[in-house]
Amino acid sequence: MKTGFMSRLRRLIFIALISISFHTLAQEAIKFRPSPTSIVSARYKDTYLKITYSQPHKRGRIVFGNLVPYGQVWRTGANEATEITLTRDILINNTPLKAGTYSVFTIPEKESWTIIINSDLGLWGSYNYNSKMDVMRFSVPTQTLQGAVYEPFTIQIEQKNNVAELVFLWDSVRIQIPIQFNEPKLL
Repeated sequence: MKTGFMSRLRRLIFIALISISFHTLAQEAIKFRPSPTSIVSARYKDTYLKITYSQPHKRGRIVFGNLVPYGQVWRTGANEATEITLTRDILINNTPLKAGTYSVFTIPEKESWTIIINSDLGLWGSYNYNSKMDVMRFSVPTQTLQGAVYEPFTIQIEQKNNVAELVFLWDSVRIQIPIQFNEPKLL
């Protein structure tokens, strides 16, 4: 009878130690990855668009021109480069973009940002960014938010049927990129 009790007690202690270890590891992972991963998506008929990115936070810092320098390629978030996945072709800024997965980089400036869609995937940051892999580049104007400050870098998709705006928000800056989902072709 004592052997059965001791065996169960050892199992409970083992499970408790494993649980504490996993909890500790999870807490350590949060410490080393303070910019959480986020996903935003939209669907129109048989076209699905998904953006995976990490959300850095302002945390009292000057973001644009300091934390994110003007005139330099930025991963458009934190950690891994932001990625966009499309199940069908779309128009982005009135330019065709074929179905697939791409990295999204930007070059922030005070008055406008250069948006870069790049075919190189699995990159950490923009350290190994290769402009030869660019699929497209275009410029969009910045907007200053009046009375609003976004603490985390945020990507939103504001959709109305087959048109949408891809919106980047951080600090008091807003960027809008027009998207149009293609109508399915009739057979």
